[in-house]
This record gives sequence, C-alpha cells and structure tokens, in this order.
Amino acid sequence: MEIHRILVINPGSTSTKIGVFDNEEVIFEKTMRHSHEEINQYNHIIEQYDFRKSVILKELDNAEINIQSLSAVCGRGGLLRPIEGGTYEVNEAMLEDLKNGYNGEHASNLGGIIASEIAKGLNIDAYIVDPVVVDELQDIARVSGVPEIPRKSIFHALNQKAVARRASEDLRKPYSKSRLIVTHMGGGITIGAHAEGRVIDVNNGLHGDGPFSPERAGTVPAGDLVSMCFSGRYYRDEIMKKLVGQGGLMAYLDTNDGLEVEKMIEHGDKKAKLVYEAMAYQISKEIGSMSAALEGRVDAIALTGGLAYGKGFTDEISKRVSWISDVLIYPGENELEALNEGTLRVLNREELPKHYPNFAE
Repeated sequence: MEIHRILVINPGSTSTKIGVFDNEEVIFEKTMRHSHEEINQYNHIIEQYDFRKSVILKELDNAEINIQSLSAVCGRGGLLRPIEGGTYEVNEAMLEDLKNGYNGEHASNLGGIIASEIAKGLNIDAYIVDPVVVDELQDIARVSGVPEIPRKSIFHALNQKAVARRASEDLRKPYSKSRLIVTHMGGGITIGAHAEGRVIDVNNGLHGDGPFSPERAGTVPAGDLVSMCFSGRYYRDEIMKKLVGQGGLMAYLDTNDGLEVEKMIEHGDKKAKLVYEAMAYQISKEIGSMSAALEGRVDAIALTGGLAYGKGFTDEISKRVSWISDVLIYPGENELEALNEGTLRVLNREELPKHYPNFAE
C-alpha cells in the first residue's frame, strides 16, 4: 500500500498544533505554546503568518523530518463563506477570503494560508477539511421566526463529521447511509442531526442557540435579553461576553473546567451539582429536538468533545436520551487526526477534493 506522508496544521489563539502522519499513523506531534508577548505584538491575526510558519518549520527541522518527503499539507479551515462539508483544495479565492477575514478574524484562518505556502514550495497540494462554516442545513431549519435573523450553521464541523464517520463505521454502515445525532461538548456545545452524510440541522455554537456550555449562554429568554441590552447598564461588548466567554458554567460557578466542577460536586457543592445537571438536561433536550429533525429514525447518538471524558456527565445525558437510540461515546476532539483522515480520503481517491467557489465571478 502506498504511504502518504501528511503534515497537518491547527492554529489556535495561543498555540499551534502540528502533526505528521504516514497514512493513519502519527509519527510526530507537537503543540507549540505562544506567549502573550509573542501574540500581542501583532495587531491582526493575519500578521502572525510569518511567525507561525517559521515556528512550524523549525520544529519539523528539530524533529529531523524532511519536508521534501511530504505528500500533502492540510490546515484547519477558517471563517470562510458557508460551504458544504468535505476536503477542499486551497485555491486563490479561499486564500483571499482567509486573508481578508471574510467572516471574522480567527487563528484558524491561518491554517489554509500556512498550508498553502509550505505546499507551494514543495509542489504538492494543500487542503482544508470541514471548517466551522460548513452549511448543509435543510431550508426549513433556517427559519427562525424573525425574517431578519435566519438561523445559521456554525458548529464544530471537523470533529462532528469525523465522529459521525467513526460511529457509522462502528455501526457497519457508510456515513452516507447513516442517521445520527452528534453532540460535541467542549467550551462550546453543538448538536447536529446527520442524515445521509449531511448535517441538516444544528445549533449555532458561536453565539447563537442551544444548550449553555462551559463558556457560552446558549438560548436565553429573548425578551429579557432585549431588556438587558437597553437597560443602560451594559455596553455591547459586555453583553457579548455574557453570551460568549463569560456565560454558562463561568457565569454560575466562575470556572469553565468540567473536572473542577465535578470535584466541587464531590465535595458536596449543591449549586455546582444543580448547574452541571442543568447543562446535561439542556443537552438532552437539544438531542431530543434533533431526533424530531430526523423524524425519529436515529441509528445512534454520539457524544464527543472534552466533556465526554466525564462518565457521570455522559451518564446523566444517556439516561434521558437512550430511549431514542443507543448512545456511543468518543471522548476528546482529535482534530489533527480528523484533518489527516480528510486529506487521506482524497489522496487514496476515496473522495474527490472539493472546489472553493470564486464568489466574485
């Protein structure tokens, strides 16, 4: 069998994770932490490009990995225009949107840019896989009740799609034939209805709807939120922080660490127990709503993300939703593996690479 050596790049706000794979086997993995001093010298994320690229190349050199041996480079997909899921070749139209921050500034925008620059010098292809803007919603799921505010698809597409494929494999069904509810539970929580290879409904995990999470408020009473916005007590940025960053567990318990909350519960903290169970309760309700989106035909419910390591937490969800279907648990995010798997499917000709449209045409 032909060996494909793939470099994957996942830039975060204060770190850059890289991995080198020979087919599915990881031969090198590294997380480079960046100090606030290093990051804060740049006014815009795009300006970090040269710094991050040089750090990556230096680490590969230190590990004695010859980049000339690479078959492809894959970067984390950024805040692009809405596109369907899949593995995309990095092209000029994509690079333009990443550099201009079309949908906002985020460190993940650097993934495709750095991958493209490294690949160009080696005369190989660069890819991204399942960015957060994957949009496969059925039309009925876009209707919110306020015409000016349609529902949007912004979710943990990379991990959700990878876990959906894993669950389908465990069920001995192709992903294109499976009907699954995938629940990503990390700093944000997104719950998607996967029908025959497409995510036909999902809550907006950025600053939209759904259950509250360790850092996000999720769906809140709309009228009361409007009153808070116009109370004169808060600036816009303060309200946004209540919804994203300082919402959820942070607001109630002053921590976004699920393990810390579990320790609080073990020590008899009744408030922590109530809030943690409420988060599981809201997740369960959202899973129930996605079972309706799938018309009750659900092959399995998959729980993933960092919170899926907590057995007590997943048990709390399972007891409420196991009547819908079997509950499968895949802890962690495994983003490097997911990027590699998407690239490998293209290199092995199991899938065709997708083309990012030139929206200016």
